[in-house]
Amino acid sequence: MADGALTSRTEVLSSRTKALLHIVWVLVAVAEPVSAHRLDEYLQASRIGIDPDRVRIELDLTPGVSVAPRILAEIDRDHDGAVSREEARAYEARVTSDIRLDVDGRPLALEPVESQCHLAGQLLTGEGTLSVQWAAEVPALGPGTHRLRYRNGHRPDIGVYLANALVPASTRVAVTAQRRDVDQRELVIEYELRDPAHASAGWWLAAAAGGVALVAGAVWRRRPT
Repeated sequence: MADGALTSRTEVLSSRTKALLHIVWVLVAVAEPVSAHRLDEYLQASRIGIDPDRVRIELDLTPGVSVAPRILAEIDRDHDGAVSREEARAYEARVTSDIRLDVDGRPLALEPVESQCHLAGQLLTGEGTLSVQWAAEVPALGPGTHRLRYRNGHRPDIGVYLANALVPASTRVAVTAQRRDVDQRELVIEYELRDPAHASAGWWLAAAAGGVALVAGAVWRRRPT
């Protein structure tokens, strides 16, 4: 009996150890591209948020020290050592033209929402980042499985890419899978779009379950000892 219990505990510990090692491996795999970012590369990190009727994209572009002068020359057209709002917008338009986005094979138009470019001096030291945000309206979609495809074609000669889906803000959207190509220039996100009534019902049931748990807890605490 003792041997059986010991074996059972050993198996549990082994399972937990394997799970922990798997988590550590995933974290290392995710962090490795960032830590391996070299001075001669142009790091481009994309985050994509999916709502029922639109898609939000956030892109951070960080040039390494060796390529920063080239990137800065493309942005700072008057070569005054500063990036004006107009220059940032012009470069933003160029980046926008290199991005492709579609849902279920239907191309979506990107509309710039916000952009921010740090000082030229920071770009030259490899610490400056050009951040660009877009929004794209999505045609009315029915409940079920849908597929979003994102492709970043900006500066493939020196670009290093990262792409990830954000946790959906809407209870109607559930990301089910992410598939990337080798260099992460392309990301395909599969997601489920729930019917509004079902999403509301799910939220109501979750809230009701939480309320029942609170009441039950209060009753249990009031029980005489």
